[in-house]
Amino acid sequence: MANQGKIKQGVNKNVAEFFAGIGLMRAGLEKANWNVTLANDIDPTKKRLYLNHFTTARDHFLLEDIHKLTASMIPDVTLATASFPCTDLSLAGRREGLNGSSSSAFWGFVDILQNMGAKKPPLILLENVAGFLTSNEGKDFSDALLALNELGYNVDPFIINAANFVPQSRVRLFVVGKLANEPITNLRIRQYFEGTKLRPSSLVDFIFNHPEINWDINHDLPDLPALYTEFTQIVEVIPKKSNLWWNKKRVEYFLNQTSEGHLTKLLTFKNNAEYKYLTAFRRTRNGKSMAEIRFDGIAGCLRTPKGGSAKQILLEVGKGEINIRLITPRECARLMGADNFTLSGTANEALFGFGDAVCVPVITWIAENYLNPTFANIIKEQNPETDITYAEPA
Repeated sequence: MANQGKIKQGVNKNVAEFFAGIGLMRAGLEKANWNVTLANDIDPTKKRLYLNHFTTARDHFLLEDIHKLTASMIPDVTLATASFPCTDLSLAGRREGLNGSSSSAFWGFVDILQNMGAKKPPLILLENVAGFLTSNEGKDFSDALLALNELGYNVDPFIINAANFVPQSRVRLFVVGKLANEPITNLRIRQYFEGTKLRPSSLVDFIFNHPEINWDINHDLPDLPALYTEFTQIVEVIPKKSNLWWNKKRVEYFLNQTSEGHLTKLLTFKNNAEYKYLTAFRRTRNGKSMAEIRFDGIAGCLRTPKGGSAKQILLEVGKGEINIRLITPRECARLMGADNFTLSGTANEALFGFGDAVCVPVITWIAENYLNPTFANIIKEQNPETDITYAEPA
């Protein structure tokens, strides 16, 4: 491992959480004994939802545009995280890339790190949609990683689908950056390695096609876990008299929007003795609104509810019935691994917050299997003859 940025003896595992949203990055890191000492977001609604759950964060949550932050506002931290807006990188957006009005916030994060100078954290963690890898034919991802290289960070990307942890298909691209006094020689990456679940062939190809980037690939990560939570386990019990359930006319309208194949398959479950739970989205196909149902036992990727097609639909089928409603905020929380998150605000506010967040157990897995061992190695390398201990957060 390369020489890392200096860490003082006795330092806490402190974190600056940029683009904090409602705080699910924090929730995941805290489970691995990291301590958020600064949170930043531009959205006042997300700040309100964040503070309604993390009530002790009022003294270190900065509601501000990241471009307006100064280095003096950032405390000494070991890790900085950035789940910057994906709007311009995703298929659902306009694919304007890192120059788009939202995703360009990444450069505000780079500016903060640069202005911190010698106070730069030794570790950073980026998170975004998998489309970041291919945005503008890979140029956005390359530009971002080269910018981190310029700041002294060697980089290691990997991809995780939350479906390994929760019953939700949510594929995200992560990058760990490790501060080095000297960059790792590019020759190190010349030893070819095969694609894996964490680094599929598309990502491996990108790595080998960009030798100008300073990589530091961690090959010691364990296999991702197998999903153990079934979708049925996250379904909230809603009384049939609740107006959350759609009326007969609305159900019929939805069923008439499904394809013949989906409807036929759905009807095979109708007379089951027990309910089966499925999810669906509305999509536009050939200029026509269609209802597409998932039959694989997991939910589709949660989205921000900017329009009707972004709201995920739940179907309860069995006992001679087909009951339909939208997924609830509590179900969204469970699909993000934030089962006990304090729900507040309107349903749309909660859905927006979860749809724009990270999956908690994914972050905990990264922290336990990557960040914690890297942190320990940094201390050991810089203090080989000293018994270093660091205080864990309470």
